[in-house]
Amino acid sequence: MSEAKPLNVVLPEDLKAQFVNMVRIAHTPGEFVLDFTAVLPGVEDPKVSTRVILSPLGMKLMQHAITDNLRRYEATFGEIRLPSGHTLADDLFRPCGPQTSGSED
Repeated sequence: MSEAKPLNVVLPEDLKAQFVNMVRIAHTPGEFVLDFTAVLPGVEDPKVSTRVILSPLGMKLMQHAITDNLRRYEATFGEIRLPSGHTLADDLFRPCGPQTSGSED
């Protein structure tokens, strides 16, 4: 068996970094679709800046890479604490429609 050679990944000089703070993930039997966007104060209709489509295997490999990188990051810089109390996710993912309280007879 031959050894795998490392890839020489090239970053184009004109590559523009995009700030994102939200990803919407959907899937079909054959692919995962990740839509990245920035949700900012005063922006009512944020636009997707990047769409990434992955095979299920690609998604699983990315999950492992992210988990490994988070583990190493936290070992170096300390635990990343999730916010408690009211968060942006509470506003973005609250149930739609009228809210009812109590029980109905």
